Amino acid sequence: MKLMTAEELLVRQPPHMRSELVDGLMRVREPGAYRHGAVAATVGALLFNWVHPRKLGVVVGAETGFILRRRPDSVRAPDAAFIGNDRLPPPDVVGYAELAPDLVVEVRSRGDRTGEMCERTDDWLRAGVRLVWHIDPARRRGAVHRGDGSVTQIDADGAFVGEAVLPGFVMTLVEVLD
Repeated sequence: MKLMTAEELLVRQPPHMRSELVDGLMRVREPGAYRHGAVAATVGALLFNWVHPRKLGVVVGAETGFILRRRPDSVRAPDAAFIGNDRLPPPDVVGYAELAPDLVVEVRSRGDRTGEMCERTDDWLRAGVRLVWHIDPARRRGAVHRGDGSVTQIDADGAFVGEAVLPGFVMTLVEVLD
């Protein structure tokens, strides 16, 4: 089987589907359902409203691809992400940025298996993401995964904190889900 490159994925994405590249193999999934999209948009808006006025960097929306590895290529697409000013790609970048964001948000869909979520998180952390936030709308909980390997569970009345990545930022699970 011929492995695909990130550049090939960019032009060969199936229409109306979500796809990523993992070790050169395309993985295609159904589009996110309504609840998934609403939660991802809310998180993206809250991040943007914190980052933009402070000129801290860029927040990207759902399904923005990032090249995490080459040979074989891996392109992952979070539900939201933040990249600090000191790590931004050139403004004229064409295609996927070849970098790991500072913060990645993954919203669990009904069809996401735990193993898939763990694999995605491991990919992000190995690539250099400092914080990965999981949000599980169905179970009303979340988790914070850090580059140092530590994990903090977030319960229904808990909050995600920007830590050293976005000092001062706090987002409660309630404001994201209600």
